[in-house]
Amino acid sequence: MSGPLRVLQVASEAFPLIKTGGLADVVGALPGALAAEGMEIRTLLPLYPAVRQRLERAEPLLELGELMGGPARLLAGAAAGLALFLLEADHLYDRPGGPYQGPDGADWPDNAQRFAALAWAARALGLGALAGWRPDVVHAHDWQAGLAPAYLALSGLPRPATVTTIHNLAFQGQFPASLLSELRLPASAFTIDGVEYWGAIGFLKAGLVYADRLTTVSPTYAREITTPAFGMGLDGLLRLRADRLTGIVNGIDERVWNPAADPALPAPFDADRLEGREACRQALVAELGLDPGAAPLFGVVTRLTWQKGTDLLLEALPHLLASGGALAMLGSGEPALEAAFREAARGHPGRIAVRFGYDERLAHRIFAGADAILVPSRFEPCGLTQLYALRYGAAPIVARVGGLADTVIDANEAALADGVATGFQFAPVTVEALIDALGRATALFRDRARWRVLQRRGMTRSLGWKARAPAYARLYRELLAERERGSAARR
Repeated sequence: MSGPLRVLQVASEAFPLIKTGGLADVVGALPGALAAEGMEIRTLLPLYPAVRQRLERAEPLLELGELMGGPARLLAGAAAGLALFLLEADHLYDRPGGPYQGPDGADWPDNAQRFAALAWAARALGLGALAGWRPDVVHAHDWQAGLAPAYLALSGLPRPATVTTIHNLAFQGQFPASLLSELRLPASAFTIDGVEYWGAIGFLKAGLVYADRLTTVSPTYAREITTPAFGMGLDGLLRLRADRLTGIVNGIDERVWNPAADPALPAPFDADRLEGREACRQALVAELGLDPGAAPLFGVVTRLTWQKGTDLLLEALPHLLASGGALAMLGSGEPALEAAFREAARGHPGRIAVRFGYDERLAHRIFAGADAILVPSRFEPCGLTQLYALRYGAAPIVARVGGLADTVIDANEAALADGVATGFQFAPVTVEALIDALGRATALFRDRARWRVLQRRGMTRSLGWKARAPAYARLYRELLAERERGSAARR
């Protein structure tokens, strides 16, 4: 190919413009990493109010006419180093609340139309509606972009190659079959081999069926989701497409997550200068009103949900406290879990501190000040929390699932002796196994010399996108080569 390979990312969020979770971090960081691989990446996002506020520039690009109930157009924009296409459709996106839910916490009732519109805009770009820029690859992220590969494949027109990435198979985007025509899907697509899923329209399923290649965010999760235990009802389809499925571990943006130059921290530090980390610990303890003598200080930055295993942590709290430890928690989620942790903090002042909601700067300070970070997830496609913990010198304590298993080296005796251990794994995902891991971590923490070795090993690992981006670049090039061979054979 002459010139850079052109990739259109399609996603519902991208850091730092709009974020609810790790999807945004990946979508925001991947373009910069792929530029070094000879790729030209543009990202298609909805024009939410929060995105509009962050734009450095925006200009009208393409009128799309009536789209899912109102007028729509594409803008070209730039913000935070990202080259953007923005879907301006005020009837779908210009509203308070988050990208998926209103201020009351309920899902927007028109989410099917909102994200079908995003995918339809990707279809327009993919089929060459914009003079001068046409993607070689359309890369759809999660269910919100799942219809993009379907719309392109069903068009019957020459189209770009397509990739669907599963960031979390638990979120699938299921909507009533009665919307088929409104969503511009042909009746012929409503089959088990198309978008139909248990009598509904499956957005993620559509992406898994129609995309040329599938990826997910760790090799272990790629294997897990082809099994009934982790496949969320889609394991049969994923087994059928296993030869098209690749697991690529996520990276982190090491410019944003850099303890040596993090404006959210009271003191800088790195693996060779850990004195600043002690200052961060002391500042965090003071900020949260914790007992400075309680140790280890365990941190949690998570959604409070069954998936994340926070109910297991709740049951393990008596053991954590009995060992002399303390807990610093930031997150939000299920009301019952929030209430239980609030009550635990009330009953143990100085030992348990909880902050509910989203606070990016406090998250950085917890990673920098906690001795260990707990990630007891029942399933975890990749997880970025443990990567941030490693980067900031907080030993991750993780369930042995998905990307957690791929990114943390357990501190067993052999790994400790070889100096390669970076944290603690436990399995099965039970309270008993979590308590055992807490005990192992606490015991090692008392041996300060060995703990420092563990910390430094984690902090010096290659965690950025520079090490991961070549896998995506290879996948794109292989896909285009396959399509070229197919075209040659047909000729």
